[in-house]
Formats: sequence, C-alpha cells, structure tokens
Amino acid sequence: MGQAERIERLITEESGECCAADVAERLDTLQEYRSSVGDDYETDLGALKTLGNDTRYEIVRLLAAAGRELCVCEIDPVIDVSDSAISHALSDLREAGLVTRRKDGTWRYYEATDRAEALLAALDDTRGDR
Repeated sequence: MGQAERIERLITEESGECCAADVAERLDTLQEYRSSVGDDYETDLGALKTLGNDTRYEIVRLLAAAGRELCVCEIDPVIDVSDSAISHALSDLREAGLVTRRKDGTWRYYEATDRAEALLAALDDTRGDR
C-alpha cells in the first residue's frame, strides 16, 4: 500500500470522507512541517549526541552546577575516568558548543554554555515522576 493510500485511509477514518484534494492538502501540510526543521538540525543532533555519553554528560552537569569556570585540574578528581578521556570529552563538548574554553598560561578553564544549560534545564523540566 502506498503512502497516499494510507493517508487517504487515515483521513477517511478521521473525518468519514476523503478525496484526492484532502490527501494533497495533508501532504502539503506535512511537507511544511518537515521544512520547519531547517538546516541547523545537524548542529542540534551533534549537541544531543555529544550529551549522550556518560563522561561528557557528567562533565556538563558538573560545569553547570558550578555556575563558573572550572580548571581541568578541578574536573579530574570528581570524574572517574582517565585524564585523556576527560580531555577528549572536553574537546567534544567544546566542538558541539556546549562548553567554552579559556587558556591562562598552562591552565585550561571550561564553562558550560547557555545552550548546554538550556538543554539540561529542559531535561530537568521534562523528567517525569516515576
């Protein structure tokens, strides 16, 4: 069964009747929805994928909770992975726009971005009581 036939069946079930114009209108509306995704969805997917890793998620949570810059030497003792794993995670988070980095001599400071904090807040706000 083709896509148009399935949509025709759906519309008929919803409203009791359907014609080709109804199907065309529904398909146009669905295409408009798809167009609203825009071209930046890859950036969004990158941020979500980056947060989908335990180490990176913990680091962003730590930085957001701190509410200020933290030096890598402050992150290391509370995230239970190797130094290289922390370094790699911070690099990925920075590339995804979820943390900023500031260099001061040999020290590297990281801070959660507004975007990271907004994503974490959205997760917190939508977490249901279980």
